Amino acid sequence: LQNGRQYIGRKYFTQCRKHRGSRRKRTSESDWKAYYGSSKELTEDRKLLGSSCFKREIISLHTTLGQVNFEETKQLFLDNVLTETVDGKNPLYYNSNTLGRHMRKDYFNPDI
Repeated sequence: LQNGRQYIGRKYFTQCRKHRGSRRKRTSESDWKAYYGSSKELTEDRKLLGSSCFKREIISLHTTLGQVNFEETKQLFLDNVLTETVDGKNPLYYNSNTLGRHMRKDYFNPDI
């Protein structure tokens, strides 16, 4: 809320894991209530400023993993997370990559 930067990400409500020594997978609630994102910059800013300086918002809900993944990717590209700036110099989004292959450092040019 203080610097105007944003982060777009996804988080599943549940996780399905096979516990040690067990043959069956178990479904349990994920840590979605406390999760803010995987961005190192975002994590550092949260530690520095505190979580009260950040707002989380669910922009869409989906029933399948495929739909969740597709929607996140769609939003990342629609919002130009790798190229948009806050003030003409600094990145607007904490996201540093899309799909793990398109990196901000390759596309971000605040001089344009």
